[in-house]
Amino acid sequence: MEQGDVFSPGNNRRLVLSLDDFRNIFSRGLRQNAIREQQDILGDHNLNPGMSIPEETKPAAVLIPIIGREKEATILLTRRSDALNHHAGQVSFPGGRHEKSDLSMRDTALRETEEEIGLNRDAVEVIGELSKYETRTGFSVKPFVGLIKPPFELNVDSKEVADVFEVPISFVLDRKNHERHSREWQNTMRHFYVFPHPKYYIWGATAGMLVNLAELMLAADETRRNGS
Repeated sequence: MEQGDVFSPGNNRRLVLSLDDFRNIFSRGLRQNAIREQQDILGDHNLNPGMSIPEETKPAAVLIPIIGREKEATILLTRRSDALNHHAGQVSFPGGRHEKSDLSMRDTALRETEEEIGLNRDAVEVIGELSKYETRTGFSVKPFVGLIKPPFELNVDSKEVADVFEVPISFVLDRKNHERHSREWQNTMRHFYVFPHPKYYIWGATAGMLVNLAELMLAADETRRNGS
């Protein structure tokens, strides 16, 4: 198994990137972020001022897999199994909680990816990481960005993952797709990002990390086009 379902967002595409394009713009974005005095901590609280995040968060890591498809690069996502005890059926990146045996957070992301979808870590070129993303449920998630050149093989663990699919980079980079939704939870209105996929409900922390990636990329592309 290799390629998951890839939908077409239509002709309204603003920024179509190859794998090399993505690498160059993402690297520029990382350099721009490095100039900041401190690293931002992003998370569910960004859209919900006053939301409390547990003082002691549980460390976790995910891989944002960028796939070098012929027409344009895509991002691989998974839908978690409906049988799981936590976040069942939700769209996510491959990844999970940090284990003591992991050498680093990067190792956590790669190990979890191998366990969940069978993508060998040797097929992944990790080119950087995004700011930590803290969730209302008490996780501090480190997203790592990795490039994958086809062909490659997947061996999905059906106990953890129900579906694997891909979305075009242009879909993620289009700010029109960064929708803000809200829902009442425990007598409080919670706000979160949603990407309008025709089949999968991409929301919450996953959507938030995609927005963070998009904003880094769009800012870097703007400086590139302005010759800065």
